[in-house]
Amino acid sequence: MSKVTVIGAGNVGATAANVIAQKNIVKEVVLLDIKEGLAEGKALDMWQTAPIRKFSTKITGVTNDYAATAGSEVIVITSGLPRKPGMSRDDLIETNAKIVKIVTENAIKHSPDAIIIIVSNPLDVMTYAAFKTAGTSSKKVFGMAGILDTARYRAFLATELGISPRDIQALLMGGHGDTMVPLPRYTTVGGIPVTELVSKDKLDAIVKRTKMGGGELVKLMGTSAWYAPGSAAAEMVEAIVCDEKRVLPVCAYLDGEFGLKNIFLGVPVIMGKGGIEKIIEIDMNEEEKKDMNSSAAAVKGVMDVLDNMNII
Repeated sequence: MSKVTVIGAGNVGATAANVIAQKNIVKEVVLLDIKEGLAEGKALDMWQTAPIRKFSTKITGVTNDYAATAGSEVIVITSGLPRKPGMSRDDLIETNAKIVKIVTENAIKHSPDAIIIIVSNPLDVMTYAAFKTAGTSSKKVFGMAGILDTARYRAFLATELGISPRDIQALLMGGHGDTMVPLPRYTTVGGIPVTELVSKDKLDAIVKRTKMGGGELVKLMGTSAWYAPGSAAAEMVEAIVCDEKRVLPVCAYLDGEFGLKNIFLGVPVIMGKGGIEKIIEIDMNEEEKKDMNSSAAAVKGVMDVLDNMNII
């Protein structure tokens, strides 16, 4: 069985590590943070749930000790600062890109063959920063966004319809945030197109709520979400280490797919032991293509901001 490292023991990272451990799919989860004792304490707390939750995964917490992460099959990076009042988007990009660069360099030094999953924000551009730093295949560096966004979309639909979210399949593409591209045409409920069950007005409202899903939670709690993002990252880890060949929406590098090049954007992929094993190009109508291109332009603008900073 393999080893997985989660870097960043904040709410999202700790949730990801906890969910991965409870799945009992790897031999060890290493949780790393720069704050003395934080990862060690959370790891110990999680390990003490093992007799109750009945899992055997070893959980190790370390402070900035990248040697402990050596030989990881998958590395999940959640490090970074949340945007603070008065902080511009560019300030956030610069601060978090520097963090992601250092973390990626240290992690890849000890696990050169690892697959890297980025959860840090701004998601699309931080995935780009990690990819540039790692110098590895684009099939092995990608971001967690679409799974979270799709989960929110499906959860809202389940509430609206009064049914189990397990029976809803959906697809979201594009950037992570308000430029994401939900595709109701590709959303089904037990195989039934959602457009037959939900009126256009209600569907439009659910799509809008999904786009603002992260902001809704920040307003309610005063901080970013963690249960759903952490669980979404864990689902990606499971697809890789168990070689499940799952079809999942992730932030992936495009090199001509969907008519887009040199950009990280949310698209459906087949995920297995090799990371992204195939990008699935779906048929899009004119309106969907227009939305996808608008989203791509917004993401490319942020990537250009990072390039102009000459950090990486």
